[in-house]
Amino acid sequence: MMSERVWVKDPIAVLAEGAERGVVVENGRIAELVGKGAEPAHPVHRIFDAGRHVVTPGLVNTHHHFFQTLTRAHPSAINKELFPWLQALYPIWARHVKPEAFRLATRLALTELLMSGCTCASDHQYLFPGGIEDAMDVQTEEAARVGLRMTLTRGSMDLSQKDGGLPPDSIVQDTDTILADSERILGRYHDASDGAMLQVALAPCAPFTVTKRLMVESAALAERFQCRLHTHLGETIDENDYCMAHYGYRPVDYLEEVGWLNDKVWLAHGIHFNDEEVGRLGRHGVGVCHCPTSNMVLASGQCRTKELEAAGSPVGLGVDGSASNDNSNLIEGVRHALMINRLTYDAASVTHLDAFRWATEGSARCLGRSDIGAIAVGKQADMAFFTLDELRFSGAGDPLAALVLCGAHAADRVMVAGAWKVENGLPTGIDVAALRAEHGRVAKAFLEAL
Repeated sequence: MMSERVWVKDPIAVLAEGAERGVVVENGRIAELVGKGAEPAHPVHRIFDAGRHVVTPGLVNTHHHFFQTLTRAHPSAINKELFPWLQALYPIWARHVKPEAFRLATRLALTELLMSGCTCASDHQYLFPGGIEDAMDVQTEEAARVGLRMTLTRGSMDLSQKDGGLPPDSIVQDTDTILADSERILGRYHDASDGAMLQVALAPCAPFTVTKRLMVESAALAERFQCRLHTHLGETIDENDYCMAHYGYRPVDYLEEVGWLNDKVWLAHGIHFNDEEVGRLGRHGVGVCHCPTSNMVLASGQCRTKELEAAGSPVGLGVDGSASNDNSNLIEGVRHALMINRLTYDAASVTHLDAFRWATEGSARCLGRSDIGAIAVGKQADMAFFTLDELRFSGAGDPLAALVLCGAHAADRVMVAGAWKVENGLPTGIDVAALRAEHGRVAKAFLEAL
């Protein structure tokens, strides 16, 4: 039977060269770009009128902590920088992150991301208190339920307070347990094929929460399974000071020491690097996920995005955890990336197209994916459709710039692998009102510490 060809016809604007009259989708992929004044080269079976929409590639989120949706704007943690913020929240997470709460937090974060135009997400799940040892399996189920592509990022912590680390003993795992579960997850879920809905990365949390042994053995495991590696690095000056005090060198030297200075690695935040370190990361192709909203909330600093890209590092975008953001809205993160980078550099050096590139092609490169991140022939048909109907857009001249400058915050439609996952602003198959009520109910427990 011939596959259906769908023409996404005549959008207001599309973030792709030579697609003024839209794109043709077939078998979950972009089959054709329809240029100005043209018609599809081959017959189509159906037309979707995109006359109300500005179309972008599906946004790709490369750093998050889904469980943190349960402690947004928590009174114990607001108005703090990273280390005291973590120290305030670790005990609360340890007591209250239970199986039902974790599942609902995952579902809510995925749904939020999807509704903001995100089609592929990576979650750095490093918290494993008793009862949620199957966290990665839960995330697999919930990603399928919501309909997003996902990199299951198996995080870990094996360095607790008694060993000189930051987290309490109750939320870390021993190294052998972590490595055994990492191998299980890789064997069960990692799909390296083009168009994969699930891939796996290994992600020891940070220099102040993991041992060198875990870093080294995770790298060896990643080499065996040909998967990627992820960690927090260079987020704060406190982290730099910790590395100097405990290891005798700065974070990038630590990265090299444990065998992580290569193009299979992407880092979260990457703020406090000097010129030599930026150059070294770029030469080795190490990716950096820029997390502008979290960096501003925690006053962590400003990522050197332009220098990193110029040096050769892929730069992606992430919302980071919803207790330091405090939401999971990636199109809002695109706007924040533009604003903070304008402040870091200047108005002419950073454009809305730079911010979109970080959230699409750059993020895809961080995840090691060449099949997503752009509207181009042969790529996966992952696209976000935004309208300009709200008052905030009235008078806007450039439709793509308007999404960023005027502050788009929700997609009207989202397509993943050629299938609609958001229609008329709502996710298909998810009762948003019920999810809000269920998640809000379990989140109340996280205020019991007050």
